[in-house]
Amino acid sequence: MIQTVIKRDGRKVEFNNQKIVAAILKAMDITEAGQDIVLAAKIADTISKSGKTEMSVEEIQDCVEMELMKSPRKEVARAYIAYRNQRNLARKAKTNEIFQEIIDAQANDITRENANMNADTPAGMMMKFASEATKSYVDECLLSEDVREAVAGNYIHIHDKDYYPTKSLTCIQHPLDLILEHGLKAGHGESRAAKRIETASVLACISMETVQNEMHGGQAIPAFDFYLAPFVRKTYEEEIDQISALNNVDYSELKGAPIDDYLKRDLVGLQGKERAMQHAINQTVSRVHQAMEAFVHNMNTIHSRGGNQVVFSSINYGTDTSAEGRCIIREILNTTYEGVGNGSTAIFPIQIWKKKRGVSYLPGDRNYDLYKFACKVTARRFFPNFLNLDATYNQDEAWKEDDPKRYVHEVATMGCRTRVYGNKFGPKTSIGRGNLSFTTINIVKLAIECMAIEDKDTRLQKFFQKLDWALEIAAKQLNERFDFQKTALKKQFPLLMNGLWLGSDKLDDNDTIESVMNQGTLSIGFIGLAECLIALIGKHHGESEEAQELGLRIISHMAEKINGFAETYQHNFTFLATPAEGLSGAFTRRDKKTFGVLPGITDKDYYTNSSHIPVYYHCTPEHKARIEGPYHKYENAGHIFYVEIDGDATHNPEAIMQIVDLMDKYDIGYGSVNHNRNRCLDCGYEDSTEDLAECPHCHGHHIDTLQRITGYLVGTTNRWNSAKLAELRDRVVHK
Repeated sequence: MIQTVIKRDGRKVEFNNQKIVAAILKAMDITEAGQDIVLAAKIADTISKSGKTEMSVEEIQDCVEMELMKSPRKEVARAYIAYRNQRNLARKAKTNEIFQEIIDAQANDITRENANMNADTPAGMMMKFASEATKSYVDECLLSEDVREAVAGNYIHIHDKDYYPTKSLTCIQHPLDLILEHGLKAGHGESRAAKRIETASVLACISMETVQNEMHGGQAIPAFDFYLAPFVRKTYEEEIDQISALNNVDYSELKGAPIDDYLKRDLVGLQGKERAMQHAINQTVSRVHQAMEAFVHNMNTIHSRGGNQVVFSSINYGTDTSAEGRCIIREILNTTYEGVGNGSTAIFPIQIWKKKRGVSYLPGDRNYDLYKFACKVTARRFFPNFLNLDATYNQDEAWKEDDPKRYVHEVATMGCRTRVYGNKFGPKTSIGRGNLSFTTINIVKLAIECMAIEDKDTRLQKFFQKLDWALEIAAKQLNERFDFQKTALKKQFPLLMNGLWLGSDKLDDNDTIESVMNQGTLSIGFIGLAECLIALIGKHHGESEEAQELGLRIISHMAEKINGFAETYQHNFTFLATPAEGLSGAFTRRDKKTFGVLPGITDKDYYTNSSHIPVYYHCTPEHKARIEGPYHKYENAGHIFYVEIDGDATHNPEAIMQIVDLMDKYDIGYGSVNHNRNRCLDCGYEDSTEDLAECPHCHGHHIDTLQRITGYLVGTTNRWNSAKLAELRDRVVHK
């Protein structure tokens, strides 16, 4: 008797003869005689007692055909065979159509799914071929039936589904100190530990670039300033040795001399040891600056993923108050302010200022001067964004001001996409951890399906029932993906699982990664709270206190339910304010086809990102902060608050500081500022002139607007999909 079925991907599942019955009845439906449940059950019973304990899907389907041919209903056999062939042809036809669009380099939502990827290059085309083919395989072979139906029904979206079969994880916060202190092995090469700032800078790049090829998400450094600071002092000491050799004077005693800050000064009037020390400091600052230039340049030019995409990278900094740490911060900011190439704004890494009272925010704080400089840089270059360590949910009692490794207890983020901090299965830290995978729920569709219910209380009750179902199916899907991922071997991730991922140093090459995977998170996300509220009560949370109360009720309910999944499944489940890019239009497009154009809901090409107020809604920055701030404490897997400001922000860093003040006031976890920035696509020249038509530098006319698509920048809106372009056109200034 059959006990297990071998699926197309090799997985073994429990045999269920009701699936055979259902398939036969579907075939009978399209014949003139209709269904015969008795015959279908008899055939299923015959096959289940075939004598084999294990059969493949294809073998079972072959048996169904044979039994139908032997039955009085031979026309059903023909219908069943035709149906099998049609499904195969349909899959191939759909794939062929998509492939042709890729071949023709058509600018559509398939080739513009990821604005950080150029799908028109040969490497980009190859990636898209693989991606689209793999998604079909996942749907057919790796998803359980109820999950597949939820995806097909537009209720949930599985992110990075094309990477599902690879068993890869999403992202990681790099414990860069391990690389810098011990070196790394990547491919057929290896490097020694770093001794000077230039080497440390390069190793930071190589670490992120290498691991990017082992994961499907982003790479981040949680404490960029702390990790690189020791190499500033080593570089200074090297400069002292060089001066000693050049002057034939022993200045070795200056190596341990206290340095309050690494600032360049004129040597005129300085003599002896004072002159030697200042010269060494000047040289050190120059070398640190060059190392930071190289780091930023490399992160914008080194390609990963088949040579198609620059590393999706982030760096967190701002709380190292040592002279060396301040030097790193100052020079990464100087480099960012100056720009790359012809003065263009660097797209990567996403830079994140860690704002903390007593350290890097208030007048009198040791790093207040650098905070002011960071705001000036943001006013010109969009980065850094701001991470609020003072937010109630971003604090850790273990953080001590005099602890040289206090950064271990500081939350770090990968922009709005991944926040990893709390941990039910290990230490509370961001370092050496990341997201495993995430799935987003279409809460708008759930609300639309309840719109016809006249009584509001009944309508809301039905919505929450549907929401619970969607949460359960998303959690089940993520757990199934975890079970698939955990079978991967350490040797499949030669750098990631060689000590970077928390606990992986204890694994042998042929061990599975199951024992360390729970250090990561499984995240359930959502988009379209604004449209969901309009569907339920007619207004969004930016325009109605009632809607705000309901919005918080919905989001807090989701957070509570998701926290409960951690106990049910024994994983770190977290709740994500999904920064939808391609998804914002995909959900909407299908819902519009199903339900038609619904004012305020499906009448645009996109759904509003997560819990944001709609981009078209006119309000002040403070109103936006007051409404959106309360949601962040629930969205523990990632969130972002942003404000659109008017005109040229270059000479107005105070405007940036005012936005950060709002973050502090309204307990906002992470935020950024958008403003106007023109970019010449021919020479890279940038300015903030309104309606710029001709580049004043090269006189070219290929002018684009540099913009933030979700939490990151894109060098040209040519790579944006139609939904995000529609959203961009609708954005209004908050004033």
